Amino acid sequence: MEGSMARIGLVAHDDKKDDLCVWAEHHKLKLSQHELWGTGTTGSRVMAATGMVVTLLKSGPLGGDQQLGAMIAEGKLDVLIFFIDPLSAQPHDVDVKALTRLATLYDVPCANNKSTADAVLAYL
Repeated sequence: MEGSMARIGLVAHDDKKDDLCVWAEHHKLKLSQHELWGTGTTGSRVMAATGMVVTLLKSGPLGGDQQLGAMIAEGKLDVLIFFIDPLSAQPHDVDVKALTRLATLYDVPCANNKSTADAVLAYL
């Protein structure tokens, strides 16, 4: 995958959206070389913070997590950047677990925090 355009999914829990926006702004040059997909709120926030184009799916609780999961299952997503908040209960926790399970099942690199996102992006 190194050197080619990757399809990157972006999603973050509410308390991690700011962190993802700061991370995306910091890596704007590298991210702008790839195709970005995001759940509704997260993708909108990243676009506003960085000026990059992000193809928007539904909001996570309204099916956006499942849309990203379907993209993984169909081989249409190469990387998942999912900033998870481990300290807050999520009302759609089943969808979150399904998304991370699919990333694992289909061997899609999945970054759940800044450090792993840095490592995955360095690979691209």
